[in-house]
Amino acid sequence: MNARGPYAKGIVKREEILKTALKLFADKGYDKVSVREIAREAGLSQAGLLHHFSSKEELFLEALRRRDDHDGEFNERAREREHSIAHLIEAVDRNTDERGLVRLFVSMSAESTEEDSLAYSFFVDRYAWLRTEIANDVRRHQERSELAADLDPEDIASLLIAVADGMQLQWLLEPEKVDMPKLLRTLWALLQRA
Repeated sequence: MNARGPYAKGIVKREEILKTALKLFADKGYDKVSVREIAREAGLSQAGLLHHFSSKEELFLEALRRRDDHDGEFNERAREREHSIAHLIEAVDRNTDERGLVRLFVSMSAESTEEDSLAYSFFVDRYAWLRTEIANDVRRHQERSELAADLDPEDIASLLIAVADGMQLQWLLEPEKVDMPKLLRTLWALLQRA
């Protein structure tokens, strides 16, 4: 049964706000976007927006989550709590079409290292989940003899994630010189040959 009435309209409006906020945060950066501007772009008053999100911080964290799962296929995998090296490479490939979102992610992940940061828990949880998922995939590759059994899965997972995230900064600075998906595939191929 489909949801109807005010509840369904609220869900649709909330998604519209998130889409608008994500675009504005990506285009201008978190600090340069006001709640008033997001509300105006979403066709709401500031009070109307704050009915759906209690603060700019809450809206921002939801926008970060949306940044991680904006692709429908990835959304489904995220709900199932599974991830893999192949999915990591796919995400890096998708990021080449999302310069503003990559810039937002890089800046906010760096700022989140302070425990009082609004995004601290988001990034701690995200990296813990991602390391576990990638390490589990490394183990599957080891069980199929596609990767050396003496490599530590957690170390390989951390290395792959670090390279994927670190390449984003290089790509933002010189996109014509840094082919992120190719470089991550090259690292994975080297690890498989080790």
